Amino acid sequence: MNWAEVTLDRITAFCLVARDGAALARFYAALGFVQDAAPRAIAADETALLGLARGGMRYAMRLGATALWVDQYDWPGRAYPEGTKAASRCFQHFALVADGIGSAWERARAAGATPISRGGPVQLPAATGGVVAVKFRDPEGHPLELIHFPDGERRGWRGRGLLGIDHSAIAVADAEQSRAFYRAHGLAEGRATLNQGPTQVALDGLDGVRVDVVPMHPPQPGPHVELLHYRHPQGAPNRPWAVNDVAATRIVWQGTAPALLRDPDGHIHQIAGVVEGPA
Repeated sequence: MNWAEVTLDRITAFCLVARDGAALARFYAALGFVQDAAPRAIAADETALLGLARGGMRYAMRLGATALWVDQYDWPGRAYPEGTKAASRCFQHFALVADGIGSAWERARAAGATPISRGGPVQLPAATGGVVAVKFRDPEGHPLELIHFPDGERRGWRGRGLLGIDHSAIAVADAEQSRAFYRAHGLAEGRATLNQGPTQVALDGLDGVRVDVVPMHPPQPGPHVELLHYRHPQGAPNRPWAVNDVAATRIVWQGTAPALLRDPDGHIHQIAGVVEGPA
């Protein structure tokens, strides 16, 4: 099969690489994720696809309709690189929708989250979505975002606590090149915005922020991808990350045959024939 022609149809899971999978799973359970089953060995055919010389353990969790895999490999890679910021090329987070962002942020802090944003949750201008948001890191360094939609029920977000995963945002060096990559794999471009000003500075924890935010929507419902192109400050290129490095977050897509793809900045997409669900 020509993988350049593969359509990325629907996001079914996100995979985080951990040095201590059990501890990271406890963190996400404290946020509101539910563990699907007891941790189990990653299948041999998947470790072969990933190019790993040894195996590992997977903690399979879930938030709403989307799975979270916390993978700990027998041959660990590098820890999350120190000194990275929201504009760094390895920066990749997924956004957790909360009905009450204040209480969700308190739970995250109590569980061991480290703030990225300055001063806690901030409300963005209506022109750039009007959401209330805060960015932070989990105990292994993976960036995350909590968001609250003032019109959440109209958007289909109903319930209490953490409601689901809205999108995965990734920092990109060349917005046009990244747009072309995702369009070629079947995603449709949404309305782009230029986010700047005091609230974006507070959210990203960076001075003088000017960032293009480009939504890219898969054909099927579920989380989407957002491209973050920082005009200022520009993120320095990172040394390419290996699949077993903590920074190597993977977006897992529904597909007919297993495969790995990398976008122009090295972010990893895994096409999985079957996504693990509740036992």
